[in-house]
Amino acid sequence: MDILIVILFSYLCGSIPFGLILTKYFANVDVRKIGSGNIGATNVLRTGNKFLAICTLLFDMLKGFVPVYISINYFPSAIDLSCLFCFLGHIFPIWLKFKGGKGVATYLGILFAISIQLSLLFIFTWIAVLLIFKYSSVSSLFSALTVLIVATIKDTALTYIKPELSMNYDIKLILFIFFILIVFTHRKNIFNLKNKTEHKIKI
Repeated sequence: MDILIVILFSYLCGSIPFGLILTKYFANVDVRKIGSGNIGATNVLRTGNKFLAICTLLFDMLKGFVPVYISINYFPSAIDLSCLFCFLGHIFPIWLKFKGGKGVATYLGILFAISIQLSLLFIFTWIAVLLIFKYSSVSSLFSALTVLIVATIKDTALTYIKPELSMNYDIKLILFIFFILIVFTHRKNIFNLKNKTEHKIKI
């Protein structure tokens, strides 16, 4: 029963389309009809409203953080399921006929719940790559890969040195699944990058 509660709560939290709600209510704009058609913060920024973009980013992070944080404290055996279904909720929201966002902000919120160090690594890498290449998609893909590699090396070393300090769930598997899903949600961006039609972020 606990597992079912975690799955439903995590999925429903993850599926709240904050980008669409905020732009509809405060800007009278359907974010799905501009730019990439995505409901995430990057596309909300294309409305020209930076405040709404920041709010979308924060709320999308929060909906990843809250259910996972609750699971860590009250349902520790279902942390991996909470992470996964929260992320899937954002990508495939039931309210929008399973057409959601790319999941990066929600992924970051989940990271904050499971590891402050990895979340800060993601932010640092994302900003550094964006300043170099000016592509949000490249930043997201490279940052997710960096977090996966570092977590794998760190967790493997920690288990070898002092096994009792390693986490009671496989963070490497969770991050690997997230990386694959982020690649999947960015498949159009990857195609655009290949064809040199990807839009840059104006900094």
